Amino acid sequence: VVYSSTAKMAYMPSSSSSTSEFLNTQLWTLAICIIALFATHRFNSDFYRRVTYLVFFGALGLTLAVYFVGTASINGAARWINIAGFQFQPSEMLKVAIIMYLARVLADRQSKIQTLLIVPSLKFWTWFKSEKQRRIWREGGWPIFFPIVASCLVIFPSHTSSAVILFALSIVMLFIGRVTWVEISRVMLWAVVGVALVALMGLGRSHTAGGRIDTWVSVWTEDRTKVPVQDLSDTERSMIAINNGGILGRGAGQSAVRVEMTHPESDYAFAFFVEEYGIVFAMILVALYVWIFYRAIDIFRMCPRKFPSMMSLGLALLITGQALLHIMVTINILPETGQPLPLISRGGSSLLFTCIALGMILSVSRQNIENSYKEEV
Repeated sequence: VVYSSTAKMAYMPSSSSSTSEFLNTQLWTLAICIIALFATHRFNSDFYRRVTYLVFFGALGLTLAVYFVGTASINGAARWINIAGFQFQPSEMLKVAIIMYLARVLADRQSKIQTLLIVPSLKFWTWFKSEKQRRIWREGGWPIFFPIVASCLVIFPSHTSSAVILFALSIVMLFIGRVTWVEISRVMLWAVVGVALVALMGLGRSHTAGGRIDTWVSVWTEDRTKVPVQDLSDTERSMIAINNGGILGRGAGQSAVRVEMTHPESDYAFAFFVEEYGIVFAMILVALYVWIFYRAIDIFRMCPRKFPSMMSLGLALLITGQALLHIMVTINILPETGQPLPLISRGGSSLLFTCIALGMILSVSRQNIENSYKEEV
């Protein structure tokens, strides 16, 4: 898929890369990711529990550092950081880290989770005057609510869709962790207030998000049959690619729409996949993503410990949810998000941290089989 979809990039006049160079880079990246997957599955869940805070705050710090020492940018948005010659997106790391973190703090509070208050009042002037508000901050605000807000805030200026995904994952983790619906709804109320303020003040990439929403609405509501090809949106081109693919596809290397799409190798990898391999193989691919989550539910049910069970289910939801989100964008169910298709799209950061997440899920599965859990603290 990467080899065929990057042909356009290789043949651009400004490119000095050959078609095989993109393939070789992806193969080397895949080899590293397989090693990472195997290595992470050999560590027991108590190791991940011990390093949770280090991983989370490290990912949070690296994501923040991108704005000051980032080495690359897209559309004016810095997203990459270079460490020891390896360039990656810390936001991909933070998606995994927030799941680990919430699994840890929620597991530690299961004995009182049904009565635990985690969301402070919208009346911020009462936070330090009221004993109740101080207790909320002490018991649930700082350890749970504030990390969610901080994670979304550091990603939002450069990658709005990733911030939305991270927030959605956090809400699901709160649900898995048995936080009451009253508290979850209060978190969502804070989010609504935050989004309204961002939209009114035009902060971050809200203008880009607004443009994508306008494009999404226009495709649904306007007659686009007479629009010139050069004026079609990427989503419309992706739907043309899916239509061209039909049942069995046009064949590997035979895509026509890849020349018109901006990012057939990443943002619209599913549409490209359908065009070349057909809807039959595409449905098998979708079934495999859903199967990851289905198997994670079994792992969750079999696991006798709170932290690893919640961590494995959350990570599986991250992989499956991002895949389904990507697919829904390609058929215009949702506005464009710029999210890659896990394990298929070109790129190192998403592939690496997806494999690490799979390795951590397999670690829990292995311990379920071996019954090698230590006493939970």
